[in-house]
Amino acid sequence: MKHPLRAAAALIAAATLLTGCTGGKGSGTAKDASLDIATMTLPQSLDPVAAVGSALPYFQAVYDTLIKRNADGSYAPMLATAWTYDATRTQLTLTLRQGVTFDGGTPFDAKAVKANLERFQKGGGADAKTLAALKSVTVVDPTHVKLTLTRPDPAMIFYLSDSAGLMADPAAFAKGDALKTRPDGTGPYELDQARSAIGTRWVFTRAKHYWGEHLPYDTITISYFDNETAIVNGLKTGQINAALLQDAGQQISAEADRRLKTTPQRFDFQGILLFDRGGVITPALKDVRVRQAINYAIDRPTMLKQIRHDRGEITDQVFGTASAAYDPSLDRAYPFDQAKARTLLAQAGYGGGFTLKLPRIPAIVSDALATSLQTDLKAVGITLQWDQVDASAVRKIFTDRAYSGMVMNIGQPAEDWLTIKDLVLPGTFNLFGTTDDTVKGLLAKIEPRSAADAKADLRALNDHLVKDAWFVPFYRMTYLHVSDGTVKITPQTGMAVPSIYGYAPAK
Repeated sequence: MKHPLRAAAALIAAATLLTGCTGGKGSGTAKDASLDIATMTLPQSLDPVAAVGSALPYFQAVYDTLIKRNADGSYAPMLATAWTYDATRTQLTLTLRQGVTFDGGTPFDAKAVKANLERFQKGGGADAKTLAALKSVTVVDPTHVKLTLTRPDPAMIFYLSDSAGLMADPAAFAKGDALKTRPDGTGPYELDQARSAIGTRWVFTRAKHYWGEHLPYDTITISYFDNETAIVNGLKTGQINAALLQDAGQQISAEADRRLKTTPQRFDFQGILLFDRGGVITPALKDVRVRQAINYAIDRPTMLKQIRHDRGEITDQVFGTASAAYDPSLDRAYPFDQAKARTLLAQAGYGGGFTLKLPRIPAIVSDALATSLQTDLKAVGITLQWDQVDASAVRKIFTDRAYSGMVMNIGQPAEDWLTIKDLVLPGTFNLFGTTDDTVKGLLAKIEPRSAADAKADLRALNDHLVKDAWFVPFYRMTYLHVSDGTVKITPQTGMAVPSIYGYAPAK
């Protein structure tokens, strides 16, 4: 849901990728133990170097990760049975599972881990930058490998449970693009080439000699859709067993059918990311009072009610409810107060207003949202100009840095450092690298410690970002996991879509 940017290109792509059902009647029953999942995300490849965001379930079917991330966000052994840091948190030693082989017959061992991590780091994929701090991988012996980091990275365990931790057969690395359509891993399923139609439908059948947990389905099919109306129709007619719905209208449609079972989840927040806090493009944004005025000018309650049908909750912070940095009081730090917004603008020397130009990708910014923001900002003297672009404008936005900000939907993971890395550190969504002494000081104390140990400093950082108005969040959006009634869905903390381990027969 990068490069560019994991959360940029992937998110923009996901926003425009809602797709059409490819048929086949799903059942999800004990009779044939099959599961049909509809998705709005299209993987460009099944090579782990390309794994990213909400496409992860495709990869989880055929590849195991070094560390397993449970539904509640906790970690458990997988291909690594144990892991320990040294006192500096710059050396991480993994103990590896014995007796595991890849589909191609190559043994899984420390050499395979080294080959995969080094390839992922240099592979140019959207998530390659997650291993930016990885200095070297040392094979201690066949069952132990040591990762040396240039500096502590509090999210390293998360990365090893995510795309960076997916393990493929090193013997396939010399076969060109073989892994792109013919994955070779140690996972619970194998891709059924004969029944799959790459680009529209992927059929995974149970691996006969899988070493690990026996999942309840013999076959998992993931079908790619280009619109949620088709997804809901597929759920109602039994062609699909499970799906995630983002659109509030489609959620209402699904809830109206009593045969369907629903599970809500709040993950993404929607808001304006103010890239240009140094005033390079829009000088007014350099003044904190102007950024605060924008926050006060937005009528979040009305937006949530009219645009999302109250499916979500207002927030003024970028950290999610499961993170150590989260502070409930910051969700309402900027109550709707346009009089205060006008006063702040006048104090900053912009009583006569100014113009703010932002890109608009229609799949992210609906007509209703675009109009609402223009109306609210105009009321305090700010002219919001939309420059309509499409998903191909990633370079213009993130490389050319042509805009002062952007409306985005961004995940709120439980791992605080993921939010910091994407939104606070230079790069990703801090395009101009703006920071201040308070942020620098707090990050220096947060980086070498776990989130639990650094909780007070994480909350101080969150408080500072909100009061300094680095961003303009609107609300956390409620997504809806929907099944045809035969499937129980357990949402995955830190992901908009469930892990493949999050599905089970309802009875």
